[in-house]
Amino acid sequence: MGINDVNQLYLSGEVQGVPVFDHSAYGEEFFCAFLCCRRLSGTVDTLPVLAPQPLAVQLRPGLRLAVAGQLRSYNEYAGADTHLRLRAFAQSVAPAIEAADQNRVVLEGHLCKPPVYRMTPFGREIADLLLAVNRRHGKSDYIPAIVWGENARFAGGLGVGQKVRLEGRFQSREYEKALQDGRREARRAYEISAGGIYQIL
Repeated sequence: MGINDVNQLYLSGEVQGVPVFDHSAYGEEFFCAFLCCRRLSGTVDTLPVLAPQPLAVQLRPGLRLAVAGQLRSYNEYAGADTHLRLRAFAQSVAPAIEAADQNRVVLEGHLCKPPVYRMTPFGREIADLLLAVNRRHGKSDYIPAIVWGENARFAGGLGVGQKVRLEGRFQSREYEKALQDGRREARRAYEISAGGIYQIL
């Protein structure tokens, strides 16, 4: 496992909201903004983009921009609970030149949990995956992904530790969380929807 893992992301769309300070590390400040990427179906994914301060100043509301970089995961602590946050980490920002929004992700990493194969209420096959993608300095990103149909059946037969390649898109999904006091809270989840999964031997 290790140095040959792949993590590539390319997005283009319209910036929503101003960048907000997120955290600092090794003397550098990082800011988060949102990029709205429209699918061919018309559905819009509202995606968090994390950028170092010199790039974040380019993330101005209303601009159509292209962001190239990687997917990164971060642990967020809320009391005793830990939540996995997924962000697009910007390594370059430029004006978008394509007429249609773009959303492409390529990942190579190892399955770190058994894939969960199931059927949706509408009878579609789906499998949930968690991929560990290694990066430099001994760190890893843990990236949730879903695959459909025949790909879901194939993924359901893979084991923990298997190296795979995923090709798909970074997407957002709205859902309601049932709270302990009986209330329901609207939340947004992020994941990779993969159109292709390939076993790496």
